[in-house]
Amino acid sequence: MTKFIYKLILLLLITSCVSKKKVLYFQNDNSSIYKNEKSFELKFKKDDLLAINVTSDDIEAVKVFNLPSVAYNSITNSVNGVPKQQSYLIDSNGEIDFPVLGKIKVEGMSRVELINYIKNKLDPKYVKGPTINIQILNFKINVLGDVKNPGMFIIENERITVLDAIALAGDLNISGERIIEVKRETMNGIVTGLIDLKSNKIFSSEFYYLQQNDVVYINPNTAKLQSASYNQNTGLFISITSVLISLISILTR
Repeated sequence: MTKFIYKLILLLLITSCVSKKKVLYFQNDNSSIYKNEKSFELKFKKDDLLAINVTSDDIEAVKVFNLPSVAYNSITNSVNGVPKQQSYLIDSNGEIDFPVLGKIKVEGMSRVELINYIKNKLDPKYVKGPTINIQILNFKINVLGDVKNPGMFIIENERITVLDAIALAGDLNISGERIIEVKRETMNGIVTGLIDLKSNKIFSSEFYYLQQNDVVYINPNTAKLQSASYNQNTGLFISITSVLISLISILTR
């Protein structure tokens, strides 16, 4: 009976070991090169807050397109704080209200498409040879689940990969699944993409580059889920096991 107990303990130790194949990233042929055929191209979405800056040699001509955003004190009728450039929130109809041009449907447009659209509308009627820069001011992603530092992250350069997001969150815990989910809001609803961190093919996935408001979710592995369900009864299991071992010891004397 004692040998049986030893064998049982040994079996538990062996099964508790985590296989490297379930943990290590990029296990495929390291010599392979995976090219992402889909170039990174951001599309504007509802609730994006855009900064649109129009510049030209004719400073006076572009003033109307770079309006300052100010807060007035109703009592003193004066400006509070430092004026900032006007930003444009894409509304529920996917539109912004731009000076002179009025309503523009920007949802689904890329940065290049919107720049070209505004440039064609302004040149040469309002501004000659304008230069237009556009930035999303509220670009953010969320990393949730079995990572060291889950949370929301503001991305200033608007270009981030799923690996960058994981790095921002302090990497996966050892108990995190290596097949992760990326949830993305599209014009047709929420879609979910799966990315296998164990495979080099991650670099050719359409979800490798993240978009604004993407959610990266890391599920806990089976062992952690089972552990969580057993934790509340751990004390009871230990007590029962102790009693059983004591009884077996007495009966085998």
